Amino acid sequence: MIVPQTNLRRRGGIGGQLFRHLSVLAILLAAGWCLWVYSQINTVASQDNAQPADAIAVFGAAEYNGRPSPVYHARLDHALDLYHRQIAPIIITLGGGGDKDSGLTEGGVGRDYLLANGVPFGSIIAETRSTDTQQQVARLAEIARENGFEHIVVVSDATHLFRIRALCEDAGLEVYTSPRATIGHLDRYDSASRYFHEILSYTAFRLGLNTSWFEGKEDPY
Repeated sequence: MIVPQTNLRRRGGIGGQLFRHLSVLAILLAAGWCLWVYSQINTVASQDNAQPADAIAVFGAAEYNGRPSPVYHARLDHALDLYHRQIAPIIITLGGGGDKDSGLTEGGVGRDYLLANGVPFGSIIAETRSTDTQQQVARLAEIARENGFEHIVVVSDATHLFRIRALCEDAGLEVYTSPRATIGHLDRYDSASRYFHEILSYTAFRLGLNTSWFEGKEDPY
């Protein structure tokens, strides 16, 4: 049986229209999802929920030859402030090191910084094996179980905290988010990069994907 050419064109046209409609719908759904995540990041970023807890957890950032980077410095200073306000009696520093770190770790450098600023050795727990946010949360959950911590204040950059809170909740942790102070000027490119990173990483987490390939040693902070 020979199908008329007009029928083939009609079928092709219907198929093309369906594909275009589905493509537009997918784009709208993706855009709506990204806007929702963006709004959630901003909501959590604008709130400091620090309150009495069992411990304060500082998420690691870069260290340079044993010295905290400016960002990590600000996170540790914020944890110190919370500690001196007696929010919690224990500070947990999170973060391992890479091949280029000469054996130094973010958690170890954070511990040394806290010791140099008067925090007793017995009030610090240094986690030194994790290499990205998901691993830091997993190790934090282990530390919480081992020490009987039920409530933890988590300290990091403001845009980082929405994902941290979601990961912690997924790990069975009850946490209170507390952003570190803003330092310097963040240009539009850096700001957009952070939001893009967080939206992509959170989406991958919700889809059950491994984000270690994307995060690398640590987030862009």
